[in-house]
Amino acid sequence: MAWLLVVVAGLLETGFAVCLKLSHGFTRLWPTIAFCAFALGSFGLLTLSLKKLDVGPAYAVWTGIGAAGTAIYGMVFLGDLVSVLKLVSISLVIIGVIGLQLSGSAH
Repeated sequence: MAWLLVVVAGLLETGFAVCLKLSHGFTRLWPTIAFCAFALGSFGLLTLSLKKLDVGPAYAVWTGIGAAGTAIYGMVFLGDLVSVLKLVSISLVIIGVIGLQLSGSAH
Protein backbone atom coordinates (compact mmCIF):
# COMPACT_ATOMS: atom_id res chain seq x y z
CA MET A 1 0.00 0.00 0.00
CA ALA A 2 2.83 2.41 0.83
CA TRP A 3 4.32 2.03 -2.66
CA LEU A 4 0.94 2.78 -4.20
CA LEU A 5 0.91 6.04 -2.23
CA VAL A 6 4.36 6.89 -3.64
CA VAL A 7 3.20 6.20 -7.20
CA VAL A 8 0.09 8.38 -6.81
CA ALA A 9 2.20 11.08 -5.13
CA GLY A 10 4.59 10.97 -8.11
CA LEU A 11 1.71 11.40 -10.54
CA LEU A 12 0.48 14.35 -8.48
CA GLU A 13 4.00 15.77 -8.68
CA THR A 14 3.64 15.74 -12.45
CA GLY A 15 0.40 17.67 -12.00
CA PHE A 16 1.95 20.32 -9.81
CA ALA A 17 4.94 20.77 -12.11
CA VAL A 18 2.69 21.27 -15.15
CA CYS A 19 0.41 23.64 -13.24
CA LEU A 20 3.45 25.58 -12.08
CA LYS A 21 4.29 26.27 -15.72
CA LEU A 22 0.68 27.05 -16.61
CA SER A 23 0.41 29.50 -13.69
CA HIS A 24 2.92 31.82 -15.39
CA GLY A 25 4.64 32.79 -12.15
CA PHE A 26 1.47 32.43 -10.08
CA THR A 27 -0.28 35.12 -12.13
CA ARG A 28 -3.11 32.86 -13.33
CA LEU A 29 -5.63 31.91 -10.65
CA TRP A 30 -6.84 28.43 -11.61
CA PRO A 31 -3.48 26.91 -12.49
CA THR A 32 -2.13 28.38 -9.22
CA ILE A 33 -4.97 26.79 -7.24
CA ALA A 34 -4.43 23.49 -9.05
CA PHE A 35 -0.69 23.71 -8.32
CA CYS A 36 -1.43 24.10 -4.60
CA ALA A 37 -3.89 21.19 -4.59
CA PHE A 38 -1.54 18.86 -6.48
CA ALA A 39 1.45 19.87 -4.33
CA LEU A 40 -0.42 19.34 -1.05
CA GLY A 41 -1.73 15.99 -2.24
CA SER A 42 1.67 14.88 -3.48
CA PHE A 43 3.57 15.87 -0.34
CA GLY A 44 0.81 14.50 1.87
CA LEU A 45 0.84 11.07 0.24
CA LEU A 46 4.62 10.95 0.23
CA THR A 47 4.60 11.81 3.94
CA LEU A 48 2.16 8.97 4.67
CA SER A 49 4.23 6.49 2.66
CA LEU A 50 7.38 7.39 4.58
CA LYS A 51 5.84 5.92 7.73
CA LYS A 52 6.45 2.48 6.16
CA LEU A 53 9.22 2.97 3.57
CA ASP A 54 12.88 3.92 3.61
CA VAL A 55 13.27 7.56 2.63
CA GLY A 56 15.94 7.09 -0.08
CA PRO A 57 14.13 4.71 -2.43
CA ALA A 58 10.71 6.30 -1.78
CA TYR A 59 11.96 9.82 -2.51
CA ALA A 60 13.85 8.68 -5.60
CA VAL A 61 10.78 6.89 -6.97
CA TRP A 62 8.59 9.92 -6.22
CA THR A 63 10.91 12.34 -8.01
CA GLY A 64 11.56 9.89 -10.87
CA ILE A 65 7.86 9.46 -11.58
CA GLY A 66 7.37 13.22 -11.37
CA ALA A 67 10.31 13.99 -13.65
CA ALA A 68 9.47 11.37 -16.26
CA GLY A 69 5.76 12.20 -16.16
CA THR A 70 6.40 15.91 -16.51
CA ALA A 71 8.80 15.40 -19.43
CA ILE A 72 6.34 13.11 -21.22
CA TYR A 73 3.42 15.49 -20.60
CA GLY A 74 5.47 18.40 -21.91
CA MET A 75 6.35 16.55 -25.11
CA VAL A 76 2.79 15.31 -25.73
CA PHE A 77 0.74 18.35 -24.71
CA LEU A 78 3.00 21.41 -24.41
CA GLY A 79 5.11 21.18 -27.54
CA ASP A 80 8.39 20.40 -25.78
CA LEU A 81 11.18 19.11 -28.01
CA VAL A 82 11.11 15.37 -28.66
CA SER A 83 14.46 13.71 -29.33
CA VAL A 84 15.85 10.20 -29.24
CA LEU A 85 18.23 11.16 -26.42
CA LYS A 86 15.36 12.58 -24.36
CA LEU A 87 13.25 9.43 -24.87
CA VAL A 88 16.18 7.16 -23.97
CA SER A 89 16.90 9.25 -20.89
CA ILE A 90 13.26 9.11 -19.74
CA SER A 91 13.35 5.34 -20.27
CA LEU A 92 16.43 5.12 -18.05
CA VAL A 93 14.69 7.15 -15.35
CA ILE A 94 11.71 4.79 -15.49
CA ILE A 95 13.99 1.73 -15.33
CA GLY A 96 15.75 3.29 -12.34
CA VAL A 97 12.42 3.98 -10.63
CA ILE A 98 11.38 0.36 -11.09
CA GLY A 99 14.72 -0.85 -9.72
CA LEU A 100 14.48 1.42 -6.70
CA GLN A 101 10.92 0.36 -6.04
CA LEU A 102 11.96 -3.28 -6.14
CA SER A 103 14.90 -2.62 -3.83
CA GLY A 104 12.91 -0.62 -1.27
CA SER A 105 12.04 -2.49 1.86
CA ALA A 106 9.05 -1.86 4.08
CA HIS A 107 9.60 -1.52 7.83
